[in-house]
Amino acid sequence: MVYKLFVIVLLVSLFVSPAHLHAASSKEESTRGKAVKERQSLFEHMETITGVPWYYLAAVDQYERNINKNGKEKGPSRQNKERITGFAFPPAFWSGMLNPNPDDTNPRTLSFFGGIGKDGDGDGKADRFNDIDTAYTMASYLAQFGFTEDDIRIALWQYYARDKSIEIISEFSSIYEHYNRLDVSGSAFPVPLHYNYSYRSTWGDARGWGGRRIHEGTDIFAGYGTPVRATRHGVIETRGWNPYGGWRVGIRDLDNVYHYYAHLNGFNKKYKIGDIVKPGDVIGYVGSSGYGKPGTAGKFPPHLHYGIYRDNGRTEFSYDPYPSLKRWEREEARNKKKSASGKTG
Repeated sequence: MVYKLFVIVLLVSLFVSPAHLHAASSKEESTRGKAVKERQSLFEHMETITGVPWYYLAAVDQYERNINKNGKEKGPSRQNKERITGFAFPPAFWSGMLNPNPDDTNPRTLSFFGGIGKDGDGDGKADRFNDIDTAYTMASYLAQFGFTEDDIRIALWQYYARDKSIEIISEFSSIYEHYNRLDVSGSAFPVPLHYNYSYRSTWGDARGWGGRRIHEGTDIFAGYGTPVRATRHGVIETRGWNPYGGWRVGIRDLDNVYHYYAHLNGFNKKYKIGDIVKPGDVIGYVGSSGYGKPGTAGKFPPHLHYGIYRDNGRTEFSYDPYPSLKRWEREEARNKKKSASGKTG
């Protein structure tokens, strides 16, 4: 009973504090900024209550929000624009496989039918569309397995039954732990703007080497040795040789997008698989490697093949990086201009 009161006091202080009410009523502060602050505060409170590090909860939430962006799940609070988390429990998991009522919110019947849903805010209901209830439920679920990285990975396997999902969530958690904050943003164009380069939209063009296929990226032509930079915060997933892409690096960002840098002349030896990079970090250099066994080069002019792939929780698919490249190029040029005017102003 004392433990339950402790949980309620902590969570009520989070969501009914004057600061929270002010943030909710303020029209000037961005919606995203408020949500990020509230989300991190919620996860930190859950860490206090359950012992599960906040960055693991943040990673699971981020993964769920990424794969459910276009989700079709309906529910009583689905249209609530004030919801700040993305935890999306399947009804059978939340309510229990044999529960005749998939939208059951009674904690006792949920427990009776083997559901994991819990009442986190003390209102007597376990609502799978309520931020506090879902965050508390996920934290409690993970806590059953333990608090080490291996314990969390076992819990995630039991929940998702997909190796890739576990790998991605682990990468997200490492980024949040590294920066000790949820607000991790920013971008950079993949080659420095002051170098000579050119590119156009080539995604979907036909390619013939190794069999008929489409071009899954944009080619940025530049001289040998031009620095290649990380475009977003992320974790290095792959680094080495690929028969098609030659020397290549793959980085996963927090939007669950895999950035593929190919045909490199070499790598920045500072980085290895598992390392965290930020926008602008040099990860390699433009070359003409690929289309053969390790070391093959010179079959085409030097350029960076830049591709992006999104994971939707089931599979990974390529999409056109050209719009993103144009946006990052404009943003970086604009920021450089502002910075230059500030120095001379």
